[in-house]
Amino acid sequence: MKQTRRGFMGSAAAATLISACATTPIGKASNPDLEIFDAEAHSLLDISARLEVLASGYTWSEGPVWDRARNCLYFTDVPENIAWKWSEASGATEFLAPSGVAREQATGFREPGANGLAISHDGSLLICNHGRRAVERMDFETGHREIIAATFNGKKFNSPNDVVEAPDGSLFFTDPPYGLEGMNDSPLKEQDANGVYRLSPDGEITRLIDTMTFPNGIVLSPDSQTLYVSQSNPDQPVILRMAPDGSSSSALFDAKPFMSDTTPGLPDGMAVTRSGHIFATGPGGVFLLASDGKPLARINTGKATANCCFGDADGRTLYMTAHDTLMRIRTTSIGLAWS
Repeated sequence: MKQTRRGFMGSAAAATLISACATTPIGKASNPDLEIFDAEAHSLLDISARLEVLASGYTWSEGPVWDRARNCLYFTDVPENIAWKWSEASGATEFLAPSGVAREQATGFREPGANGLAISHDGSLLICNHGRRAVERMDFETGHREIIAATFNGKKFNSPNDVVEAPDGSLFFTDPPYGLEGMNDSPLKEQDANGVYRLSPDGEITRLIDTMTFPNGIVLSPDSQTLYVSQSNPDQPVILRMAPDGSSSSALFDAKPFMSDTTPGLPDGMAVTRSGHIFATGPGGVFLLASDGKPLARINTGKATANCCFGDADGRTLYMTAHDTLMRIRTTSIGLAWS
């Protein structure tokens, strides 16, 4: 079946109603922005907090990351090939244009811009660049961008999508075909799988798994012993937990019971808290999951939501890229980077 990300992310792919395994929301009537499925969520969310729209008008916003050194947020509009910078003082301003490759170099690409972003331990910006089909490292002071991963087994990647760095400097990233025109049917596609990869500090690249159809978001647990990887496939919308060496994997969360005509979106980007809880995008908004995958709550953005990250000085604000909009909400959780 041919699939397009914005097509199936922009509207739910099935009319499956929330099943009996999803518990009755607690407190939705008093705050329409939150659904509480389990009492544990009360210690992780501010039940009175409301969603705040910060900027809008994007085609498909993605890749938010908070820069603690500069007190600002970066995010991407992948189809429009622009990366944006948002701050409390200045609002949203262009940061990188093009964020991927110049339009004249984008033949054969449906999304030539940058997608996922991350701040490296060395202070540089990590960029998943669809147009370059590579992971890059950018120096904030000079603006110089260096390709650090572009091929596996001598063949170009599809279009790296999201990246996370481990304490030892290893990078883990996903490589679905979203950037390519025709995606899996693109004549530019060289890899025989849509994989998840590890780039070791010495430069060696290892494919960890080759059985995911559309691997997308990727994060690490607080102890770095577990990778969480989302799959944006409407037929199998799951989040997997994986050993960092790829030796094992299992399902953490199945989003299918939450899919309906009124809950657009699929598993995509995620953010991990200091306590090990996971804020994971999915049908209807952003789910709060326990470390064992149990759904505790959902933030109802009302849009297909691509990604999220923690920000602000205290690490308690969740920023979300929801289709055409940048949003945020205050929580009582603390992002992992603030450990």
